[in-house]
Amino acid sequence: MWRNPGELDYRKPAHAGERTLSHLVLSVPAIILSFVLALPIAVLANRLRRLRSFLIGAAGLIYAIPSLPMFIVLPLIVGTTIRDRLNVIIAMTLYGVALMVRSAADAFTAVDLSTKLAATATGYSPIHRFFAVDLPLAGPALLAGLRVVAVSTVSLVTVSALLGVPNLGMLFTDGIARGITAEILAGIVLTVTLALLIDGALVLAGRLLMRWERAA
Repeated sequence: MWRNPGELDYRKPAHAGERTLSHLVLSVPAIILSFVLALPIAVLANRLRRLRSFLIGAAGLIYAIPSLPMFIVLPLIVGTTIRDRLNVIIAMTLYGVALMVRSAADAFTAVDLSTKLAATATGYSPIHRFFAVDLPLAGPALLAGLRVVAVSTVSLVTVSALLGVPNLGMLFTDGIARGITAEILAGIVLTVTLALLIDGALVLAGRLLMRWERAA
């Protein structure tokens, strides 16, 4: 039934688990890096008001780049191969930053100015105020943006299967190539489930880290 003895059988939990694990390895680092890299850009955009539109717009333009050309061009820039997992993680990080910068900039803008001024007046240094005041107060909006990035990343990673990078997207490509509808459906269900699990983990982390939100 299988064209290649090395192909994985999606019907076997261990094989589906291997594809899911590969998908996680590609998605999670990109989601974390997107968040970490977007924060300083968002802070800079808010501090340099004249450049705010430019920085947010430039970041957003990255999302307009089609994913397949991105996967092909990136190896020429960073020295990886098309099928290198690092290539996929970098591409997913760039798309994540494109989404996260605007969300983070808006989140920091929404922090009440009087609260910022009060913190500064009581002796908070800029860095101390950022971590103790700005970041916690912007937390709920940042989390909302990060959830969008997470779901988008899990979905976009499937495209890299067209280049031969192992992940849940291979269930689509293999199922389409061999006309197996059940395999395609299995890929969709597993991808959606993985996205929901990561989203749920982020919500749980938010509840643990931002207990004041529940109190409010």
